[in-house]
Amino acid sequence: MNIGFIGAGKVGFSIGRYFAENGVSVTGYFSSHVQSATEAAKFTGSKVYYELADIVRESDTLFLTVPDKAVKELYGQLREMDISGKCLCHCSCAMSAEDAFPDIREMGGFGYSIHPLFPISSRYETYKELHSAYFCIEGSEERINEWVELFSGLGNGIKVIPGNMKSMYHSACIMASNLVSALAVQSLEMMEKCGFSEADARKAFAPMIMSNVKRILAAGPMEAVSGPVERNELETVRRHIECMDNETDRNMYKAVSRKLTEIVQEKHPETDYSEMKKLLK
Repeated sequence: MNIGFIGAGKVGFSIGRYFAENGVSVTGYFSSHVQSATEAAKFTGSKVYYELADIVRESDTLFLTVPDKAVKELYGQLREMDISGKCLCHCSCAMSAEDAFPDIREMGGFGYSIHPLFPISSRYETYKELHSAYFCIEGSEERINEWVELFSGLGNGIKVIPGNMKSMYHSACIMASNLVSALAVQSLEMMEKCGFSEADARKAFAPMIMSNVKRILAAGPMEAVSGPVERNELETVRRHIECMDNETDRNMYKAVSRKLTEIVQEKHPETDYSEMKKLLK
């Protein structure tokens, strides 16, 4: 493959350098921000393109590493060019290949969604960690095995998922990452009311959080769960709810605890959690 990148943000920088470091041919970068494309090309030892048509002509694969909202508009420009036989890829977690490139088969091309399950936070540093990332792929069946072989060859975990499951997949990723941040904010705010600074609270929580995450990943969430919901301690959970001074926090606590009740009910089928469920409504 000769891979060109349209868009030179953190994702374009990181995946391009990851490919280049591992012997995958990167033709170069095109961006509406010429300076960003120039920097990305230098970073990856590739070429900067000043015309969209040129990178399309010289690449057999194009990564559209632009914001999600710009992918369809960009595809509208690309479909006016000769993309026959070319692979078009985007890296959106939420959008399917069919959403992004609805008529690419008629254009003679192949469309893919290639999403790294990894937080790409730095243009210049994240590529160093992508060897540990898991990549989820969906799109045109004809050449999907080429992508499986490429990432497998780089040592990455890889999973092909159905295109109609992208929203489900995206929601799962958000719950495992972004929504955890909301719970963290709530817990840190409550610790500050107890006299901790935020820095001290994060330091205090670190061993507990890391131990719990390691247990979840090693044995699964059912084995990792503990606490008053599992022990069916109604009075403790009631006090938790009462100590929260706004409805948003109370509702978040209840919603997550209801899901936790489902887990512990399966873990302890002999225990009657009906009163706990009523309390958490």
